[in-house]
Amino acid sequence: MTALNDVRVLDLTRILAGPYCTQILADHGADVWKLERPGKGDDTRAFGPPFVNGESTYFMSINRGKRSVAVDLKHPKGRAVARELAAKADVVVENFRPGTAAKLGLGAEELRASNPRLIYCSMSGFGHTGPWRDRPGYDLAIQGMSGLQSLTGAADGPPTKAGISMADLATGLYAAQGILMALYRREKTGQGDTVDIGMLDVMTSLLTYHATSFLAAGTVPFRKGNRHPSIVPYETFATTDGYMNLAVGNDRIWRLFCTTVDHPEWADDARFATNPDRVRNHGELFALLSELIAGRSTDDWMDLLRDAGVPCGPIYNVDETLELDHLHAREMIVPLSHPVAGDVRVVGSPTRLTDAPPKYELPPPLVGEHTEAVLGEVLGYSNEQIQALVAAEAVAVRADM
Repeated sequence: MTALNDVRVLDLTRILAGPYCTQILADHGADVWKLERPGKGDDTRAFGPPFVNGESTYFMSINRGKRSVAVDLKHPKGRAVARELAAKADVVVENFRPGTAAKLGLGAEELRASNPRLIYCSMSGFGHTGPWRDRPGYDLAIQGMSGLQSLTGAADGPPTKAGISMADLATGLYAAQGILMALYRREKTGQGDTVDIGMLDVMTSLLTYHATSFLAAGTVPFRKGNRHPSIVPYETFATTDGYMNLAVGNDRIWRLFCTTVDHPEWADDARFATNPDRVRNHGELFALLSELIAGRSTDDWMDLLRDAGVPCGPIYNVDETLELDHLHAREMIVPLSHPVAGDVRVVGSPTRLTDAPPKYELPPPLVGEHTEAVLGEVLGYSNEQIQALVAAEAVAVRADM
């Protein structure tokens, strides 16, 4: 049995933050009904290349485990279907701009009137309160506004975005966390709740020690490339054949490192003896370590430092990471059989409950693949009723399934 096997989720989201959130719930057993526009579906179905037999790898990365129901929310009968599904759901998740769901009759207050126990999660760029609530939110814009880009990149280079859609993905994680909190609270109180997640709030929360350095000490953080602002040496170094990361997190490890690399005198050098000393004298220490580390290969350093217990690691390309034996042993690379793309592999869930592990029973769906099944099972619609909605163009079914 999975952790969320009795939870039913109406998923009104699209793009990345919302689908990432609902995939987390689906991986752990929730029955997720993904409402999509008839014909086109989620915008990410067109994101690419790459495509596999016409199916977007972007879409497939964040939509497994869900059932696709093609509903036209611009059609009054389509909106009525969505409201009926919400009345049967435990959770509704949406990432429209604030106010849009309410205009469709799908806002939290409207839906909770007929389903008081409903958990309603809303994701937006800036949340549902505050002077910026009506602004659209996009990952790149939020990365810049949150301060993340000001902290990323070389000290003498331009602000740099993260290599992944950090604002969207972190928002999806926080949204899933908020939903689980609300479900837990409902078990105690019997009451539903609204989870309001703003992307700028999320990214600001991730500033952690950078934020407190300013809020508590008045120090404004700035870009430092691969070095850490408060720990030295904790950064990237070039080797003879690539790069490696060295993570000396305290003075004990520093002494261990110095002994391991045959420079015990560095541990007692007044410039480097303690972490604050090393932070103050970073430039001098970085020059010494760069010259040292540049003399051996990455593998040689890994063998030497790991055996000694000094934290370090190589820098892999994505393909190298995804072929690691360790990740395969941890079942993090999941095979799925897709009706169009064929046999594909995706990244699994990192959350493991010993007695309720994640399951991957459904591949990413085709548009409208499950319209008939969900309307029949959940709402009790007859085939005649479904066909009448199809004829009215309020819903669509996958004709070739």
